[in-house]
Amino acid sequence: MSKKIFYGWWIVLACSLIGLYVAGTVVFGFTAFFKPIREEFGWSYTQISLAASLRGLEMGIFAPLIGFLVDRFGPRKLMVWGTVTVGFGLILLSLTQSLAMFYAAFLLLGFGAGGCAAVVTMAAVANWFRRKVGLALGLMGSGVGAGGLMVLLIVGLIDLYQWRATLIILGLGMWALGLPLSLVIRNRPEHYGYLPDGEVSSPQVEGQEIQDTGVEITLREALKMRSFLYLNITEFIRFMALMAVFTHVMPYLASVGMPRPTAGLVAGALPLISIIGRFGLGWLGDVFDKRHVLAMATAFISLGLLAFSYVQVRWVIVPFLLFLPLGHGGITVARGSIVREYFGRDSFGKMIGIMMGSGSFGGIIGPAVAGWVFDTVGSYQPIWLVFCGFSGLATVLVLRIKRSPL
Repeated sequence: MSKKIFYGWWIVLACSLIGLYVAGTVVFGFTAFFKPIREEFGWSYTQISLAASLRGLEMGIFAPLIGFLVDRFGPRKLMVWGTVTVGFGLILLSLTQSLAMFYAAFLLLGFGAGGCAAVVTMAAVANWFRRKVGLALGLMGSGVGAGGLMVLLIVGLIDLYQWRATLIILGLGMWALGLPLSLVIRNRPEHYGYLPDGEVSSPQVEGQEIQDTGVEITLREALKMRSFLYLNITEFIRFMALMAVFTHVMPYLASVGMPRPTAGLVAGALPLISIIGRFGLGWLGDVFDKRHVLAMATAFISLGLLAFSYVQVRWVIVPFLLFLPLGHGGITVARGSIVREYFGRDSFGKMIGIMMGSGSFGGIIGPAVAGWVFDTVGSYQPIWLVFCGFSGLATVLVLRIKRSPL
């Protein structure tokens, strides 16, 4: 008789596909809308990129609350709500007639994405895994990285149907894909006769699970822990730099003479290559010290940003596509593994929610500042070098993290 697949892996698959679609449309795909929206309305790069910052603002405010809600009510209800809201946000964005309406649609997208991605999907997976949490989060994150495929699809849809019709198609697709997959999610394995990782019940395993779920870190205790502060600063820096890159990659490459189709390929390749980092560094985090894996990822981002600053020299695009997406993918998984190990399962939602809230505030600053720098000096290069230095600082902070006594 063949061994039955542990249900936790179906949850990983469902979260992966939802993450792929949300990341591909709301985050990675936005860069493809820059040119057609600018041509229609004549808005500046700063005005358009501020929309990404507003999306980050709402997610930043909402992420800690989502973390508390997912610990209290479980991820399934939040996934359904978030999926419905993202669909409405995309359709509202297609009806844009003014800058205020443009921003309002992105606020709604931020609300929705907070409920069906990131905090919720990571919590859903972390509830079902303990020893294999790095691998599980890596596989789930690989789906998010595959969202880069959506960039190529979106570019093609815009060329065929214009940007407004493309957004309607994407909104309807969110409902068609997201709602059925949300119903696959289950809250905790024990409620359905399982144990994390699909382990068979035994006195030793039961003892481990009691220890794992019985320790809860309060918000006040977490805020007093230096390691938690360092993790929050690192997440702030990461999101600040990466959201600026994802938002401006196509306009930046166009500014140094790269054709739009080629720039679209580069934009799509970033999240796709990050799959290697998500899966590979996720597995390494289960084998080696998670701090060292996280530090390696932040160092990769710093090197990638340095290369990004000089892509007018065409061969430099190779180290950029090697280092930055590997680091981005690695951090996305390693942060969840560290929070799961340091703060336990019962505290995971609120701790990762607070961290992602910190990161989202970085995401507010990054795209807007990058757009302002280009509008002011006519070049993106200075801001990429500044972000390179900040990422180097994050590497130092990660290495200073100490294991906290639980």
